[in-house]
Amino acid sequence: MAQISAAAVVLDDDGKVGSARVPAQLELGIEPIALDAPLDPTAQVPATQSIGFALGWDFAHHGLTPPALQLYASSPIRQGFQAGSATFGRRTLRANRYTQQWLLLRSHAWSRGRSFEDVQLTPNYLQQIEVGFCPITRQPLDAHLGSRAQAQIDRVRNDAGYAAGNLAMMSSAANLAKAGHDWLTASELARSVEMTQANQHRCAGLGTAEWQRVALLCSYVTELPHEQAAALPLLVLPPNRLRMFNPIQALQAMLTRQLATPGWSARLARIEALLPSEACKADFNRFVLALAPRVLAVANLHREQEIRWALEDAWQQPLLQKRWTRFALHLSAAQAEALLQRAAAKRLVNAVHVQQLSQPNATEGWALERGGFCDLSAGLRH
Repeated sequence: MAQISAAAVVLDDDGKVGSARVPAQLELGIEPIALDAPLDPTAQVPATQSIGFALGWDFAHHGLTPPALQLYASSPIRQGFQAGSATFGRRTLRANRYTQQWLLLRSHAWSRGRSFEDVQLTPNYLQQIEVGFCPITRQPLDAHLGSRAQAQIDRVRNDAGYAAGNLAMMSSAANLAKAGHDWLTASELARSVEMTQANQHRCAGLGTAEWQRVALLCSYVTELPHEQAAALPLLVLPPNRLRMFNPIQALQAMLTRQLATPGWSARLARIEALLPSEACKADFNRFVLALAPRVLAVANLHREQEIRWALEDAWQQPLLQKRWTRFALHLSAAQAEALLQRAAAKRLVNAVHVQQLSQPNATEGWALERGGFCDLSAGLRH
């Protein structure tokens, strides 16, 4: 990557850490919280009409019915659904719950004028980011409409659209609290709540630890100065398929996750050999010695989610964070990225798949230039 702001790293789970699935009863898809103002149906422009018509057509093509609220008389979704139903009849495509989640998420985005990138963001993609526990509250997710633990999919970066790399699954409570917060405002809230922790203060239903996780989650998709990113504790492991804009955080996550699988010591020793200087290697060893005791805790755990939490909780130790930052500052952002690439090429990143994305692929379909809203100057292209 020539510039950090133009690229991202994706760490994919290989099913070793935290890949618990949502309960099978989640049949009706995910109904995200309505955080954006809905479009005025009477003021739609041709572009949104085209998108809505195509969406209704896809509902019909899969033999599914759009949400009732989007079937008003002049709705483009209704028009597309009627046209599709007349065309396909009973000759529809097979649809599973991920297909329904995909169509409902598109409907939610359309009703609020938000951009939705539907080439990479597919039903299969939604299946890959599915989790059984909220990464913020750590509560098990369920399918009950209106419950605080209801599983929801939403954007992590609010000035971007619904696109691959910008989505995470979390509970309704966490999603509602996060709302429009970004890395900076969530960090400020976490500090504010922490200052009044003696009174068990909570903000929007979340305590200090939860707000710290919200802030860190937002930091992954925020371009931060390298020195600032290197000083952040890994209080929540990045969700599967999230694009990480700060290479040092991607390296931090990859190294931490090594402790979840056997052979971690040998892998970390080989990664050490790739480091650029003796001073860097020495500080890397000090970091590993602070992190390694967590192996004892992880070794006694059997549930993947508990292993994930144990690794995250290790970063609450000030000594570990101090040693990590000292090691991380030996590297530039470019060196951290190169180290990730070399480690992946040598197959030293067990339980993690590393994918490098360069400009313009890192934010393709994110609609950052429009703040995440639809392009009203053109219709949907197929």
